[in-house]
Amino acid sequence: MQSIIERIEKEIAAWTPEAGSAETGIVRATGDGIAEIDGLSKAAMSEMVLFDATFDRTLAEALKDPHPIYGLVLNLEEDGVRAVVLGDAAKVYEGMLVRRLGRLLSIPVGESLIGRVVSPLGEPVDGKGPTGAKGMKPIEREAYGVIDRASVNVPLHTGVKAVDAMIPIGRGQRELIIGDRGTGKTSIAIDTIINQKSEPAATRPICIYVAIGQKESKTAKLVAELASRGAMEYTIVVTAPASAPAALQFLAPFAGATIGEYFMEQGKDALVIYDDLSKQAVAYRQMSLLLRRPPGREAYPGDIFYLHSRLLERAAKLSKEKGGGSLTALPIIETQEGDVSAYIPTNVISITDGQIYLEANLFNKGQRPAINVGISVSRVGSSAQTKAMKKVAGKIKLELAQFRELEAFMQFSSDLDVETKRRIDAGRRMTEILNQGRGVPLPFEMEAALIFAATNGYFDSFAPEQVGAIEVKLQDYLSREAGGVLMAIRESKDIREESEKTLREKLETFVARHTTTTA
Repeated sequence: MQSIIERIEKEIAAWTPEAGSAETGIVRATGDGIAEIDGLSKAAMSEMVLFDATFDRTLAEALKDPHPIYGLVLNLEEDGVRAVVLGDAAKVYEGMLVRRLGRLLSIPVGESLIGRVVSPLGEPVDGKGPTGAKGMKPIEREAYGVIDRASVNVPLHTGVKAVDAMIPIGRGQRELIIGDRGTGKTSIAIDTIINQKSEPAATRPICIYVAIGQKESKTAKLVAELASRGAMEYTIVVTAPASAPAALQFLAPFAGATIGEYFMEQGKDALVIYDDLSKQAVAYRQMSLLLRRPPGREAYPGDIFYLHSRLLERAAKLSKEKGGGSLTALPIIETQEGDVSAYIPTNVISITDGQIYLEANLFNKGQRPAINVGISVSRVGSSAQTKAMKKVAGKIKLELAQFRELEAFMQFSSDLDVETKRRIDAGRRMTEILNQGRGVPLPFEMEAALIFAATNGYFDSFAPEQVGAIEVKLQDYLSREAGGVLMAIRESKDIREESEKTLREKLETFVARHTTTTA
């Protein structure tokens, strides 16, 4: 033991700042995953460094280690740098040599990642061997400018009726999913991934699901569900579990964005889901405090807004000159007791193009998804809807918002006039029609047909409590009897005169048959 210490002391004594501190440094202190390093005077922000236990070998030899320990430079100081350790921090000790790698933190990207589960550094964690991805892209990069972008006008169908009808999402948009814990935020995101199975293969988005600070068992369950539904054929999972160091939880969303950008730059569409950025913010706060960065509002560092803005600004719809690809971002944020005015929620709301707000009270009442239509909004709006959906869904949001107001008023009054009672019943029917369980996303043409039936009074002859069961029967009926109409809506993205006529005939037949049955 004494001989090892003597050797290290001898090697340190032989290392001097004048002997090349620009390219190598020495660990001055280490703890909690942070290394303070003397030297490295030419190091750049976000540059990778290599912790090396041996002084007398070249960088090329050091990189051949089977389990190299990397670091990421995050603080540039007068007498050295501070770096976070990307790996087993217990193996980094005072006096260890640190080598500059001369490149920004990069990860492997490529088609071979599809169907795989990887770490934020691009390493496979699904036990299926190497990914085979060769191309390297820096994990941080400047977002595309306004000139390189095109307007968002192609819908990204989630398969969730309430979202596609009232809060449409376009390819290239950033739409926040926000709500308390256990209100169904992840369910909307997973249903969106599963629903892409119904999109034509040529235009199907590549989906990237980023799990930040989640239980490994939860992520494994989600991967198994996606695999069983055939969705892993076009999905990549990036995971930084709760057991991972804060540095990896901080990097995971950037890794997801980098992988998505690869496909966007190939002229394809990509969807990246960050689940969730609240946990990334906590990991970043932990790192920042250890890096001696001063805390600000609610003890978050002052640059937390910049952290999320530079991540989410990378979502874009590129112009034709740039290939026409898109990267859609669905960040998830967890609120505490529904407080959307807290620091992190307001930050992300101001960065994104709208939000889907899930309310605990509605969830507890049995509404699925528990969307508060008053607070939820899409700033892209009907530009991201097909003609068919624009025709059928125009007034739903306003009617539901009015129904919520009347429903609140109804609690204080036992006597209601006929018109108010009619509007409340209509609101209840619409709520039932928009109710949708987890894991059953619907193709766009079926959504359009069901909402057409709802907005044209075909459910009015049924009591609100019957509507849920009737809607399930209608779905089955339309699939069997109106396949041609549904296909016409799917192909034209519109409900044309001939299709509308046929659809009305089918709906009248269905209502007549089931009104007699229920009566």
